[in-house]
Amino acid sequence: MTLLQPDLLLSWETGTPRHVVDELRARGYRVEVISTTRLDDLPRALVKLGTLTGREGNARAVAEEFVSGIDALAEAAVDAEPIRVFYQVNTHPLYTINGSHYLSELIEVCGGTNIFADLSGIAPLISVESVLQREPEVILASSDAGSEAFDEWRRWSDMAAIKYGNEFLMPANEIGRATPRLLVGAAAVCDALQEGRKNRRGMIDD
Repeated sequence: MTLLQPDLLLSWETGTPRHVVDELRARGYRVEVISTTRLDDLPRALVKLGTLTGREGNARAVAEEFVSGIDALAEAAVDAEPIRVFYQVNTHPLYTINGSHYLSELIEVCGGTNIFADLSGIAPLISVESVLQREPEVILASSDAGSEAFDEWRRWSDMAAIKYGNEFLMPANEIGRATPRLLVGAAAVCDALQEGRKNRRGMIDD
């Protein structure tokens, strides 16, 4: 770090320990903390980065495109039938996301309900039993988990998500990081929930 002599250091608010930021600042480095927990954080972070790097105009254009894209997805899903969603972050141990995470917001944008939105901690540890009790109608997981991410749940054939065939992998690179590419991940979530509604309707109609 000393040899490189950077003019600016960027840190992730929920990923860089506070004491590390404080130590770097004490050593004389300029450290800017970036927050990307909520959807609204992303356009603000883009503009901040643009301002810091002398590219504010470009950054504002990208930020506005992102906001417009999310708004369009929300508008398309405004009359969508509600559907209960479980987002699986990891299998062993089993983690999900609460209502404070941008992925939970994406689920809401697409007309879904995160079944664990009420839990404390942005990525809470949960049990298999708690998932079964909350009866998700759709299960989402990142594509880097592979199809085996759903193996645990296929043991429970009476669970709505399994009964409807509603297990969907989301594109890892686009959904796992809060960048402008999150629009691609958001569209994938909306497509999955819409497919989930069709599958549910088909089972009910039969």
